[in-house]
Amino acid sequence: MDPKAAEATAATSSLGGCQASEQYVASKDGQKGPLIDHAEGQRFLNDTFKVIMEEVLSKGADVKEKVCEWRDPAELRRLLDLELLEDGQPHDHLLQQVKEMVKYSVKTNHPRFYNQLRFLTEALNTSQYTYEVAPVFVLMEDVVLSKLRSLVGWSDGDGIFCPGGSVSNIYAMNLARYRAFPQVKLKGLWSVPRLAVFTSEEGHYSICKAASMQGIGLENVFLVKTNESGCMLPEDLTDKIELAKSQGAVPFLVSATSGTTIHGAFDPLDLIADICEKYGLWMLLGGGGSVLFSKKHRHLMKGIERADSMTWNPHKMLLTGLQCSAFLLKDTTDLLKHCHCANVTYLFQKDKFYDVSFDTGDKSIQCGHKVDCLKLWLMWKAVGTRGLEERVDKAFFYTRYLVQEMKKKEGFQLVTEPQFMNVCFWFIPPSLRGKQNSDYYQERLSKVAPAIKERMVRQGSMMIGYQPQAGRVNFFPMIVHSPQISEQDVHFLLNEIERLGGDL
Repeated sequence: MDPKAAEATAATSSLGGCQASEQYVASKDGQKGPLIDHAEGQRFLNDTFKVIMEEVLSKGADVKEKVCEWRDPAELRRLLDLELLEDGQPHDHLLQQVKEMVKYSVKTNHPRFYNQLRFLTEALNTSQYTYEVAPVFVLMEDVVLSKLRSLVGWSDGDGIFCPGGSVSNIYAMNLARYRAFPQVKLKGLWSVPRLAVFTSEEGHYSICKAASMQGIGLENVFLVKTNESGCMLPEDLTDKIELAKSQGAVPFLVSATSGTTIHGAFDPLDLIADICEKYGLWMLLGGGGSVLFSKKHRHLMKGIERADSMTWNPHKMLLTGLQCSAFLLKDTTDLLKHCHCANVTYLFQKDKFYDVSFDTGDKSIQCGHKVDCLKLWLMWKAVGTRGLEERVDKAFFYTRYLVQEMKKKEGFQLVTEPQFMNVCFWFIPPSLRGKQNSDYYQERLSKVAPAIKERMVRQGSMMIGYQPQAGRVNFFPMIVHSPQISEQDVHFLLNEIERLGGDL
């Protein structure tokens, strides 16, 4: 396949990830959720591919065509329908949006596109760092970030899309250190004291990676105890902060989590925020931001508006195309830019003919970044805020349904009661039932999940991970978030595990 056509295919697949043809209906159990019309989805992909082939790869490479249809930011905002609404948009409207994206985007594969960088042609995609190079996507990212911040409860603020949640957490730690010790940017690590970071025992490993990369050191990441459900214990956080201070370290950041990786636990944000305010610490929140779409379940993140920053990964619960991670800030002092800017004059001239505040590349540690906002924007545009809420509610509904059905069956044992979409459980085969007090029980139980996993993978029936954790032998950490899941799928899962592990 021609490379340009291959890139167009990839771009089309990314656009198709929005599942633009979703409709919302009530199932027989009363749970509202998306009904995906694959024929309509295929029609959208086919029509989008035609636009990309004709407008991007054909006309976009024609020297007789314009490199760009320039519009000033305010005018382009009026021309584009960027607003994200409660309800989704129909096929024809979405396709028109695709055409307008192409029309007003810079044709980076044009023979007369001369810039400091020669980009690999990527249909409907570019490196986003200045308004003149990515006008549509600069405005689009601004709209999406603003909408996400409003769900958090911030009327203003800042943010940027990052290549994954781990990088978003690195951003947070870098900004927190810069806010506390701005001299570090100029003078380096020797100019700051020993620093201390705090995260729970269930926190994401990227906090440790960020501390290692930024010269803070793994020994200065203090792990805070959790309760049996995996939630951070505020009293132990206070103890760990005092411990760090007694050792001569300066606390500067607390990483809280909403929906931990393994158990899906929600840390008590208000109590953690109280402690952060008392000690003057940056409060980073990572995890299940998509819960905020749900009126039924957003109470799980009570206190979120008190955080200083948030890492939100729509490519997880909402299943937007990889990668799609937003780093959100409450700050309104341009801290993101002050911390990261290099002010290079070959890109960020101050005397440009448009408002240079739309040149967002200097906020990023990598300057340019992929237009990941498109994935979430197009999905949101297609199904609306209400549609995304129904996706979240459906995930919670089927998580509870799975647990309900699991408790009816012999041999399934929950590790903890789920708070989120995470259902952690053991399957206890008939040979081990009633033998929990025997000397060999734990050792034999630890081999059950790996054996079942091998069988399901070799037979191709399912794929579920397994792991040990905190003294617990191997168990299954099941996550329920597909918009296509049904009661039939739940019953198949349970029956298949029984079939695969019944003779162990």
